[in-house]
Amino acid sequence: MASVALSPEILAKYEPVIGLEVHVQLLTATKAFCGCANRFGSGPNTNVCPVCLGLPGALPVLNAKAVEYATLASLALRCQVRERSIFARKNYFYPDLPKGYQISQYDKPLAEHGWIEVPAADGSKKRIGITRLHMEEDAGKSVHEGFSDSATHSYIDLNRCGTPLVEIVSEPDIRTPDEAFEYLTRLKEILLYAGVSDCNMEEGSLRCDANVSVRPKGAEKFGIKVEVKNVNSFRFIRAALEYEIERQVEVVESGGRVRQETRLWNANEGRTYSMRSKEHAHDYRYFPEPDLPPLILSPEFLEESMKRLPELPEARRARMIAEYDLSTQDAQTLTASREFADRFEAAAKTARNPRRVANVLLSEVGGRLKALGLEQEQSPVSMAGIVMAADLLDEGKISSKQMKQIFDLCFEKGEDFAPVYDREKPQQITDAAAIEALIDAAIAANPRQVEQYRAGKKTMAGFFVGQVMRASKGQANPALLNELVTKKLEE
Repeated sequence: MASVALSPEILAKYEPVIGLEVHVQLLTATKAFCGCANRFGSGPNTNVCPVCLGLPGALPVLNAKAVEYATLASLALRCQVRERSIFARKNYFYPDLPKGYQISQYDKPLAEHGWIEVPAADGSKKRIGITRLHMEEDAGKSVHEGFSDSATHSYIDLNRCGTPLVEIVSEPDIRTPDEAFEYLTRLKEILLYAGVSDCNMEEGSLRCDANVSVRPKGAEKFGIKVEVKNVNSFRFIRAALEYEIERQVEVVESGGRVRQETRLWNANEGRTYSMRSKEHAHDYRYFPEPDLPPLILSPEFLEESMKRLPELPEARRARMIAEYDLSTQDAQTLTASREFADRFEAAAKTARNPRRVANVLLSEVGGRLKALGLEQEQSPVSMAGIVMAADLLDEGKISSKQMKQIFDLCFEKGEDFAPVYDREKPQQITDAAAIEALIDAAIAANPRQVEQYRAGKKTMAGFFVGQVMRASKGQANPALLNELVTKKLEE
């Protein structure tokens, strides 16, 4: 953190202002302007052609699928999509940009004026505006490590050149690192539901730069903006913003002036480092791309795109809470991915009690998977097995303890619920006379505890429930047992 620890009182005097720029690679089979494979992990410089390499005379041809995905992303983020947008050349020199310019969009982007809702600190919803979403191509990648001469040389892999991107620029509406984290979490969820990107940060298909400044509470004018780069997880973005806010407050409190610059996040040290000054804005000399005509989207295309949008996470959560009587937390977990939500809903439609299916899935199966460090796809218990367990529990044919024991065996032996249940055949005692006989025996064996109960210590009922459960090897129906214990003790 900052070299001088700042008190909460000092930090409370200032308001952070944060805006995020998110680059998202689109999940197309080929690149934005040529037929090269859009694939991660190929050998260096194998997915390239004259267009990617910027060779003289090579002309770009726009990928229709990239337009479709960019439009879906725009609509999913509630943006206003332009029927006419313009591609432009963004001119700058860097070794991994062989053309010397990047095809992007500038003053007429694909979409503008969207928003995402995030939970605010007081429990309400806060709307974070989206300034624009525009299409562009990715640059190549400079490789600085892993070679015998890495100390003196850098290498260039141009496979990524021409990968179709959308850049999503937020309004400077974010006020805390937690809000930034929530914004990114929901943005990723929406893009995954829309099916336009895999949003894999480790592979670089979702990258985020943060712009952050601080100003005195109540001030209208923004402070000096610092850009933070090289952050490869949402958790690190939150940590980088926390550090940078405290660093800037310390500079201001000590009488200094925050410099407009780009800083890199060092996750190992938990701090940012100055990379380059940005006192003067880059002059990218934007001008319309002469080799690409304006992008015209017909009303029919936009209408069809709207129809292709799936039910998005927030709407799905609200519906599932109402339809299946789920808690907000359970609905949040179940809709974290579209595939997981689909699997749950398909199972819930076949079950007696969908809420019980959710409890079994998240608590019993999810808890065991988490303890073992496994993903849902690695569970030995299928969704059909989870429904079977929930139905047996709901019908009173097995107790919660018996279900847990069966799940323990499933995970121990790597088997689904049905074969383990058929083999073990745990039977729940639901005959009232049989349970009463066990209660009578427990009462006869524990006269002192009976006296304590009748003297007013009603919690002793739990003692007798435990005694009967032990005697029945966990097979007594819990609801019936509790009812009969109270009845017998009151006689």
